[in-house]
Amino acid sequence: MKKHYSVKQLARLAGVSVRTLHLYDEIGLLKPSVRTEAGYRIYEEKELLRLQQILFYKELDFPLKDIGDILDDPGFDRIRALEGHRVALLARKDRIDGLLTTIDKTIQHLKKGDVMLSHEELYEGLPKEKAEGWRKEAQEKWGKDAVEKSEMQLLTMTRENLAGLKTTFADNWKKLATLSHSDPASPEVQEAVRLHYRQIRQFWGTANETDPQWKAYKCLGEMYTQDERYTIIDGQPNPAFAEFLSRAITYFVENQQ
Repeated sequence: MKKHYSVKQLARLAGVSVRTLHLYDEIGLLKPSVRTEAGYRIYEEKELLRLQQILFYKELDFPLKDIGDILDDPGFDRIRALEGHRVALLARKDRIDGLLTTIDKTIQHLKKGDVMLSHEELYEGLPKEKAEGWRKEAQEKWGKDAVEKSEMQLLTMTRENLAGLKTTFADNWKKLATLSHSDPASPEVQEAVRLHYRQIRQFWGTANETDPQWKAYKCLGEMYTQDERYTIIDGQPNPAFAEFLSRAITYFVENQQ
């Protein structure tokens, strides 16, 4: 037996106003299945499913006209669309979760009267010109938004926590260097790479996000072999270490998926 919904029932079910449904009817975006002689709109399940798609696309900031064109396309695939919505909404959730984390940390700092870290402290140890050059290069390579997101996450850390992250990263880096003559797939190497991956995610500001960023991390490993500045050991470029680390990271990523 088919289910039927009045305009008020559909509005309540979907969490929209009756006026919104009237507008969708007027512009042809969501027509009722039946319009009675008295002018009442009656909707069935196919309109309910179409409204779901409309609301998903609206959440992703699509204009109403574009939504209509997409849904009216003969090749429109509802399952594929839902899968796409899920991916897009998860990405938005990650961004929102990141913003909420930053807000919470900032509130904690302000309540405690702590002084927020400065950009200069993030790049402590580098000459100002060099720090600015690296930051600009990172923005060109990874995107301005990614760099600013990373910096914002780090800026909300305490000085002690940031210093601790830098120290543990340096210690693990030295350990990886001492293991560079080992099999990249060995358990000891892979354990050090796992720690490196977690630390990198902290530097990126994405440690709490659902996306594991396997592709980005693998690309980082490849970058080590392409830029000698990233694998300097004892003040000297070490191409052999760079190659070892790249292969160890690749093995790590390929065995996580």
